[in-house]
Amino acid sequence: MPNDATPRRRQIQLSEAEQAEFFNTHRKCSLATLDAEGYPHLVAMNYGVKNGAFYMTSYGKAQKVMNIRRNPKVALMMEAGASYGELKGVMVRGVCDIIEGEDAVREAWAIISRASEAPRRRETNDSAPKRVVLKVTPLRIVSWDHTKLAGRY
Repeated sequence: MPNDATPRRRQIQLSEAEQAEFFNTHRKCSLATLDAEGYPHLVAMNYGVKNGAFYMTSYGKAQKVMNIRRNPKVALMMEAGASYGELKGVMVRGVCDIIEGEDAVREAWAIISRASEAPRRRETNDSAPKRVVLKVTPLRIVSWDHTKLAGRY
């Protein structure tokens, strides 16, 4: 149990190494954008991390892409755990760049799949010309791991 004099916020933070491990084992996130009326638009996405940036792909005409073109500020959340004492996660606030081109999409797929040797389904491969890459550069990262509290709240 961390020192009780340490603020709880710092007690439950994930270290950079713990965050990297979490990203490697939890490959799905929630991506939040803002729609034209200012309401959150939240979608599930598969992602990969390279050099501190988060990569995803989407169809270029998708609502999330239209939202990002209008306002590139986004948030990501990765989470795990069933009960309060098991909750672990990371929230990323950042700016999203939209990168176009089939080569960029294929590079992002390699990052997302961790350069897996498994071939992509033909249907997925065929969609590359219609897709864009969403590259999120973090401005702020907040993390938590309630298991570090050892049941003491």
